[in-house]
Amino acid sequence: MSQADFSPAAERNKQPILEVLRQMLPERGSALEIASGTGQHVIWFAAHLPRWTWQPTDAQPGALSVIAQRVAQQGLTQVRTPLLVDVMAPRWLAEDAQFDLIFCANMLHISPWASCAALMRGSAWHLAPGGLLVTYGPYLEDEVPTAAGNLAFDQSLRAQNPDWGIRRREEVAQEATRAGLQLTARHAMPANNLLLVWTRESESDPK
Repeated sequence: MSQADFSPAAERNKQPILEVLRQMLPERGSALEIASGTGQHVIWFAAHLPRWTWQPTDAQPGALSVIAQRVAQQGLTQVRTPLLVDVMAPRWLAEDAQFDLIFCANMLHISPWASCAALMRGSAWHLAPGGLLVTYGPYLEDEVPTAAGNLAFDQSLRAQNPDWGIRRREEVAQEATRAGLQLTARHAMPANNLLLVWTRESESDPK
C-alpha cells in the first residue's frame, strides 16, 4: 500500500466514532459500510466489535484491493470480501440483503448532491427492522454558527468541484424523510464533525 492508501483523518476519528457506536449498538449484528475508502474504519470497528460481521464497499475498484489487504493483515475473519457499490446504482446488493447497521463516513461532501438521496433510498431498502443508518462528517446547520475551518473547507471543496461541498443537515434530513428515514440522534464529534443516526420511520416495506 502507498501513502495515498492511508487517511490521516480516518486514523484520527476512528476511535471517537467507535466510542459512539459502542453506546448504541447491540452486542452482535451485521454492518454494511458505504464508501469504505482505505478500509481503516472497517478494520478498527471489526477488531473492537468482534461479534459483528462487516461488509465493506466502495465505488472505486482500486480501493477494494487496499481494503482486502488491510483485512488480511489483521486476520479479521468477520469482515467479508469488499464489494464494488455505487450508491447511485438502482440496487446496491441482492434485494434480500439486510443489515442492522449501515455506516457512511465523509462521503456526502465529496460527491454530487444526488448521492444524498441515493444513500437514503438504498439504506431504507437494506436496513433490517430496527436497523440504523449512521453518517459521519462535517455539516452546516441552521442556527448553529459554522466553524471557520469548515467554511474554508467548504470553499476549497467547491473550488475543486462545483458539485461538492459541505451539506446542510436540514436538507439531508429532508432527503431522509422522502426515503422513509428520520434523524433520531445527533452527536457532536471532534474537529467540528457530526455523527448522525437515522432510523426507519416505520417497519413498513420501503420497496
